[in-house]
Amino acid sequence: MFRPEEMVKLEVITLNRYKDTLLTYLHEAGAVEVREVEVELAQKDTPNEYHRKAASYSIGMSRLVEFLGNYRKATGGGIKEFFFPKEKPKRTYKYEGIEKLIKDVEEFIVKVEPVIKAAENRISSIGAEIERINEQIETLRILSPLKIDTKYLRHSGLVEVSVGLVERVRLSGLLEALKKETENRVAIVTKDAGDKVLLIVANLAKDHDRVNAVLAKFSVERLEVPEGEGTPAELIKEYSRKLAEKERELGDAKKEASKLAEKYYDDVLFYKELMDNERDKATVLPMLARTNMTFALSGWVPRPEVQKILEGIKQITEGKAYINVREPTKEELDEIPIKLKNPGWARPFEMLTEMYGVPKYNEIDPTPIIAFTYSFFFGFMLTDFLYGLIIGIVGALLVKGHKKFNDGTYKFAYTLVWSAFFTMIMGILFGSYFGNAVDVVMQYVTGNPEAHAWRIVDPLREPLPVLLAALGIGLAHLFLGYTIGFYLRWKNSDKKGAVLEQLPWALIIISVVLFASQKPSMVLPAEAIFGVGIILFAIGEVINNGGLAALMIISDFFGFVGTWLSYARLMALALATSGIAMVVNVLAGMVWPIKFLYIGPIIGLIIFFGGQLFSTAINALGAFVHSLRLHYVEFFGTFYSGDGKPFSPFRAKREVSKLELKADGGV
Repeated sequence: MFRPEEMVKLEVITLNRYKDTLLTYLHEAGAVEVREVEVELAQKDTPNEYHRKAASYSIGMSRLVEFLGNYRKATGGGIKEFFFPKEKPKRTYKYEGIEKLIKDVEEFIVKVEPVIKAAENRISSIGAEIERINEQIETLRILSPLKIDTKYLRHSGLVEVSVGLVERVRLSGLLEALKKETENRVAIVTKDAGDKVLLIVANLAKDHDRVNAVLAKFSVERLEVPEGEGTPAELIKEYSRKLAEKERELGDAKKEASKLAEKYYDDVLFYKELMDNERDKATVLPMLARTNMTFALSGWVPRPEVQKILEGIKQITEGKAYINVREPTKEELDEIPIKLKNPGWARPFEMLTEMYGVPKYNEIDPTPIIAFTYSFFFGFMLTDFLYGLIIGIVGALLVKGHKKFNDGTYKFAYTLVWSAFFTMIMGILFGSYFGNAVDVVMQYVTGNPEAHAWRIVDPLREPLPVLLAALGIGLAHLFLGYTIGFYLRWKNSDKKGAVLEQLPWALIIISVVLFASQKPSMVLPAEAIFGVGIILFAIGEVINNGGLAALMIISDFFGFVGTWLSYARLMALALATSGIAMVVNVLAGMVWPIKFLYIGPIIGLIIFFGGQLFSTAINALGAFVHSLRLHYVEFFGTFYSGDGKPFSPFRAKREVSKLELKADGGV
């Protein structure tokens, strides 16, 4: 806790014949972040033909999965599935080498790909035909004002007929240009077609180029007259029959696709996942160094995983391996990947730390602090018992349903549960239950306009104590940050930074607290501590900024004041929550007295519960964002860089498959 997981450097040299099995073992173990081997005398490894096939098959089966997924019967879903998702069943594949795996996948692809592709092509072909028929029907609808046989609208020997749509404002110029270019050897018919004009032009074949040039110049949208004989209205009926027939064919094709999806979807997904992981596994090959007989790999391993990894390597290589495990050097500190290490109660809050950035190897992990302060700030801002109860129930259900996955939903819901707990506590202290709803009910029942729920303070009536509490919390939060910053700089041999950049603000905060106590005996110590803090602060500014020191002293001091005042948002959002809840209650109370057909109570309940749920959501969102801001901007600005490199282990991604290595190749 408070420190990242200890890392050690692993270096392995072994025979090439163990490479595939060893990499597979490490991939499944997911405990090593592989790094490039820096060896000048050896050459880099490269993917072989089997790895290239795996990448190709992965892409090909992705298309098959996408197609079958579109026609697979939907299962689950709904609210229950959201809160309590089911685990996907996993099939076991006995791994005997990449060559055997590729052979098995090829046998599967040869069997199923032609069938699936045929169904896909059939659906695509029928769909294209339906689209073409719809376009023809749309053209016929445009031509429907014409009561002539459509065969007269197509080219015929010495005479050519052009049909199209033209903007109304271009029509007169177009007609003049056509008559001029053809020397009046043209017949033109026009019909209204909404915003445009339907245009039929008949001209001699020898005037083809001239007429086309004019039509293009005036941006005529050419229409291809559908095949067939009869008026447009008659052809619409014929094409509608063709459309219905094709849609029946499409329905049958989709049913066949659904049967294929039912039969093959899980298998295709299974083999695709196997190929995806082989493709991922091949990405580390260029990081390895090799000779004709051996290869070398290196990487970072969390200390608790070392023994298990060493035993696995020895078992796979039958003891024929050079293995070196060493501590990181000072030069490698910035290169060490960071894996956060926290007790179970704080682990889900690592998500909030990682959103900002993980610490460096020689920094403190702030997650345990965030676990408390983030939840407390959230509760202070939301500040309503029933809002907290709603969020707590939703969060608890999500935690229960997603715990087995340990996914992002579980981690976020876990933080919500703790935040809801503090929200309910603050709601009790401020006497807020859907705002002043309990007060209104108590006053109505007792007839006493002064009746109200128990509270320490009412934020809306007495905001000053709440503001002072918020600013006091801000000082404590900032003091903690500067103290941690002082400790880290001192420990990492930056004593000047600790004394001149961290200590001054800690002393100034202490002096502010002593001044705020308003005890005469504290005035002198407060002035002395404040003076020391200001002097150290000024010295630091002079050393760091030289000629700009005077300007930076003013800027940085008022920057600190602004950072402190930023904690006033704790009070502001608490007031906003109470205010919005009270407005909802007032609106519900305004319509409640309407007794006609119980309209008043019905609408009042809708306004009340709907408004309070909306208020819960919008104010919870505000509390979430502003609680993060107080940590990311104000708190982390005092000591935390977040510039570490997250631990990214060489790890298989498995949802529907599970790999079993052969007995002589490790577990």
